[in-house]
Amino acid sequence: MFLQRLILSLAVLIVTFIEFSLSKSPNIIFILADDYGYNDIGYHGSEILTPNLDKLSAQGVRLENYYVQPICTPTRSQLMSGRYQIHTGLQHSIIWPPQAACLPLEDKTIADALKAAGYATHMIGKWHLGQYKKECFPNHRGFDSFFGFLTGSGDYFKHRHVGCGITMNPACSYWTGWDLRENDKPVHDYDGIYSTHLFTQRAQKIIQEHDKTKPLFMYQSYQAVHGPLQVPDEYLVPYQNVTDRYRRIYSGMVTCMDEGIGNLTQTLHDTGLWDDTIIIFSTDNGGEIYAGGNNWPLRGWKHSLWEGGIHGVGFVAGPSLPDKMKGTSNNGLMHVSDWFPTIVGGLAGASLNGTKLDGVDMWHSISTGAASPRKEILHNIDPLTVTPVPCSTPIVSSDNKTFNTSIRAAIRVGDWKLITGDPGNGTWFPVPNSGNIPRKNTDLPDKRVWLFNIADDPREFNDLSEYHPDIVDQLFNRLQEHYTDSVPVFYPDGDPKADPARHNDTWSDWE
Repeated sequence: MFLQRLILSLAVLIVTFIEFSLSKSPNIIFILADDYGYNDIGYHGSEILTPNLDKLSAQGVRLENYYVQPICTPTRSQLMSGRYQIHTGLQHSIIWPPQAACLPLEDKTIADALKAAGYATHMIGKWHLGQYKKECFPNHRGFDSFFGFLTGSGDYFKHRHVGCGITMNPACSYWTGWDLRENDKPVHDYDGIYSTHLFTQRAQKIIQEHDKTKPLFMYQSYQAVHGPLQVPDEYLVPYQNVTDRYRRIYSGMVTCMDEGIGNLTQTLHDTGLWDDTIIIFSTDNGGEIYAGGNNWPLRGWKHSLWEGGIHGVGFVAGPSLPDKMKGTSNNGLMHVSDWFPTIVGGLAGASLNGTKLDGVDMWHSISTGAASPRKEILHNIDPLTVTPVPCSTPIVSSDNKTFNTSIRAAIRVGDWKLITGDPGNGTWFPVPNSGNIPRKNTDLPDKRVWLFNIADDPREFNDLSEYHPDIVDQLFNRLQEHYTDSVPVFYPDGDPKADPARHNDTWSDWE
C-alpha cells in the first residue's frame, strides 16, 4: 500500500512538473543584424565563415520565405510595434538624428507587452527609432535597461556619429557627437572598444546576472555589419585572399559578429538558461553592395523593393523547439511585423488585447510545420517617393478604383508580387571576383509596373504584368485599399536644436 501511494505521488509530481515546464514562459533572445546580406551566411553558400550561425540554425528552423523592410527604421518600427509603416506614419525613408520624430508613443512595443507579462526586458545596441525626447528612448518604451546608441550608425571604436542625413539650413552634414549611453545617460568609459565586442560583453553580463525567477527578453541589436567598414585586424586573417577591400573587411565584421553570437550562446549554457531559451535571428534589410554586402542570386540590395532588399535571413533555434522541427526549413510566408504576436502571444502566452496589429502569430507554423496563416505582405506605400508616370502607363485598376503607379509601393499576395513607381536599383550583383556575371537591369526608363511570381521566379527575371492584367488589377485594388487605410506620412524637417554641440558634444534629446 505504501509503495502504491509512493508511486502515485511520484506520478503526480512528474505530471505537475511536465505541465509546469510546458506552461513556463521561455527566455527569448532576439538578435538583429544590421545590413546583413542574403548571400552572407554560410548556409546560403557564402564564402564568409559563420560557424555559430550555421550551427544554431541547423538545430532550429530556417525561415526561407521571410521578409523585412529595405532600410533600418522601417524594419525596427515594425518589429517593435507589429504594425505596418502605413499605420505609424513612417512610410518614408528613416528617422534622421535631427528630426523630431519617433515610433508613435501611443503604440505599445513588444517590450511593453512582455514586461506586463512578467518578463525582464533588456535592449543592447542600435535603436534608430527616434530620440528627440526621452520618452522615445528604449528604456521609456518597455525596456528595463538600455545600453547602446540612438542614431543609425557610427564609428565602431570611437562611438561617435557624424552628419545629419538631411538637408538643413544651416548645413548639418558636419555635426558630430558622442552616441553611446546607458539608459538616459551618455557613457564615455568605452572609447576604443569595438562595438561588436562591447555589445556581446554586455549581453553576457545581463545573462549572468539575470534573476532566474523571471523569464528574460533580450533584444540584441548589433551595430554590425552596417558601415563604416571597421574590424579588428585579427578578423581579416581568414580573408587575406579576398581582393575586394570592402568585401574583405565586411567578411571580417560578419565573422566577428558570428563569434559574438557564439559567445552569447555559450553564456546561456554556462548559466543554465539555455534549456529554457528561444533564440531568434534576423537581418534588418538586404546587404549594402557599396559596403561589402551581397544578396546574390537575388535582384537589388538595401534601399530597394526588389527581393535583394527585403528577403531576409532569419531563423529560430533553441531546445524548446519540438525535436521534429529541428534542422528544418519553413517556407511559409512571414514578415518582420509577425514577431510581435508570435513572441508575445505564441511564445510568451501573453494577451494581445488592446493591440492593433498587422502582424500574424506564426508560432504554430514555426513549431509544427503547419501552413503559414499569412497570405499577404504590404511591403510599403511611400507617397513621398513619386516618379513621373508617362502617358502610356495605366494608373486605373478595375472596379473604378485607382492607384497611382508613380508612387513607390510593393505588395505580395500569395506567390504574386506587384511593384509600382521606382523600386530602386534592380541590378543582380554577384560577389566580387566570384566568376558570376552581373546582370544589369534592362527595364525601360519609364517603366512603373512589374508583376512577378516569386515562387517560380525568386530572382525576378520575368515581369508578367502584361500577361496577367487580371492579377495586376487585383493587386492594384489591394494597394488602394491599404492606401486608403493609411495615416499621413510624418517626416519633419530637421531641428537645429538637435546639434550635438548644444548637448555637451552628444547626440541626445532636445525637447
